Formats: sequence, C-alpha cells, structure tokens
Amino acid sequence: MLSHPLTRRALTATVSAIALVAVGSATSTATTNDSLRSKQWGLGQIHAEAAWRTSTGNGAVVAVVDTGVDLKHPDLAGQLVQGATFTGCKKDPRPCGNGNYRGPDGKNNDDEHGTHVAGIVVAATNNGIGVAGVAPDAAVMPVKVLEAGSGSYQDIANGVRWATNHGADVINLSLGGLPGTQALPITGLATQLSDAIAYARSRGVLTVAAAGDSSTPLCSDPAFNADVICVAATDRNEVKAWYSELPVKTDLKAVAAPGGAGLVSCDDDIWSTVPTGTGSAACGKSAYDAYAGTSMATPYVAGVAALLCAQGRNVKRVETALLITARQPVTGTRGVYTPAYGYGIVDARAAVAR
Repeated sequence: MLSHPLTRRALTATVSAIALVAVGSATSTATTNDSLRSKQWGLGQIHAEAAWRTSTGNGAVVAVVDTGVDLKHPDLAGQLVQGATFTGCKKDPRPCGNGNYRGPDGKNNDDEHGTHVAGIVVAATNNGIGVAGVAPDAAVMPVKVLEAGSGSYQDIANGVRWATNHGADVINLSLGGLPGTQALPITGLATQLSDAIAYARSRGVLTVAAAGDSSTPLCSDPAFNADVICVAATDRNEVKAWYSELPVKTDLKAVAAPGGAGLVSCDDDIWSTVPTGTGSAACGKSAYDAYAGTSMATPYVAGVAALLCAQGRNVKRVETALLITARQPVTGTRGVYTPAYGYGIVDARAAVAR
C-alpha cells in the first residue's frame, strides 16, 4: 500500500508483500490442472469456478495500474494486451515504455507487486503450471506507474487516463495512501487522481481499489473516492484480515475479498505469479509466491468485474451486481452493508447469474 510524504504530488508506496514463512500445507479442492491450484483457496471463497460456466471474461480488459508486469512470465505472456510505463521516464512525452516491471532503467527495483496482482486476475488456467486466474479468458493491460514501490499522483492519474483511452473495462488500483490522505482530494490539495478516476467512470470504466493495510476504520485514498469500489481483505476462514482497513466510506461502495492471513504460513496467503527468479525462499518457488494484503483482495474483485463486463454489462450494472450479490460471512445475507465486510465477500457465481 502507499504512504503519503506530505507533498501535493507524491505518493510513496510500500507495496511489497508481507514476509512470510511456510508452515504446513493447507489445500483446497481443485478442478483445474494448474500445479498450485490446490493452494488457491481464494478461488473457492468467491465461487470463481462455478462462475466460469457462465463467463470466463473473454474480451474484457483489466488495467493493472501498478509496478508493471513481467511480460514474459509463462503464466501471463499470453494473457496481456499492450501496456504503458509512466514512471522513470527521462523526459516527456509519456508513456516511455510498455508496462514491463523493469522500468526504463532496465532494472528490477523490487517491483514484483504488479505481476502478483496480474496473476490473480488472469493467470492462464488449465495449462499445467502455476496458478489459475479469476477471469482466465480476460486480458491484463500492464500500466507501470510505480518504481521501487513509489509514484506520483500525476503518474498514477496519467496511467488511469491512458488505460481508459486504450480499451480498459476495469482499472485495478492495488495502492493507496496513509490514514488521513482521504482529505487530499476533498480539500483540493491533490485532485489529479480523483479527476482521472472520474474521467474513467464517465467513459464507462469501473475502478476498484484497495482499502488499505493499516487497520484503521476508513477506506484509504483512492478507495474512499465515490467513483471507486473499496476492497477489504479476508483470510481463508472468511474473517476480516487483521491488517485490513474497515471498508467504510460515505457512499458505502465496498466489498471484501480474499487477501490472506499475513501471519506465518504461505498457504494461508494468496499464491500468484511473480517475475521469474524473484519468488521468496520462504515459499520455495521461483516464479510464484504467496503475498497478503488488500492489494491481493482487490484483483479478485477486478477479476469478477471482468467476468461481468464480458457479459456485455455497462459500468453501473457491473458495480450493482458486485455489491448486491456479495455475501456476508456466516449468515450468507446479501444486499446488506456492514462495517466489517462492506456488502460482503464478492461472489462470482451469484454475480454472473444476477
């Protein structure tokens, strides 16, 4: 997630995963042949595979506005459309690259985050390797706006506008500010990003953003924005994750999705793609890793939104379906908002059938 260093234009990100140690081997029922599918309990929590009978996301595009993506990753290379890079550019005009996680300097500056987010949305499914994506026939548009986990409001805003103008249906913002930064766009101190999100909405593009990882009561900026669905995180037991902000905002446009426990077990967190060779020793894979955070919960919602976009729904119908069909844990109640889960855990099966 992002922190804010008291300047008008800069957001400083700490978007890398929580360091984890693998303990035990938690599994879930798998019906695809992806080698790590049994570890993807999040797909079961949102009923993704049941939704695939109705929609797999074919034709929908999700812009991952983040740290960039490993364009050659074997689970992602066939799942991408043309992207763009807005950070690290030596001079205008921008963009100055294609969304690769290695920015214009050609180096990996701890920018694995965007690749992990992309895999949750669209990792190739039933290909015998790695993980399965929530929307396996959708595509990700990689838009690099963060370098070494940092970026300016202007770069992020430019990325949102570029994605909107180049065919994105959904914009995933797994980033956000420290508590209190909700006031920046409200007071007019930093409106670039909120203006860009409003522009996306006016063009029929849905934006989803991470609630934040500071355990405070409000969705962070930009998730607090009225044109955004705020996403809180749950663990594998459908309990709100300890680190997650409460999904509270004035318009109540908020849901929850699997984000992981963020404690000690790799398999209690969210397995997805990372640039080849960057997987942690703790989790033991070269091109895959387990991260935890509302950054991981957000692409689950973006993936379900892609399933709905592929059905030909407009932005309002997609948003309504996500909110109304989400379910509260334990009770299974739908269409009811609570401070702990928003409208509840997003439910792909119910959403595509609505």
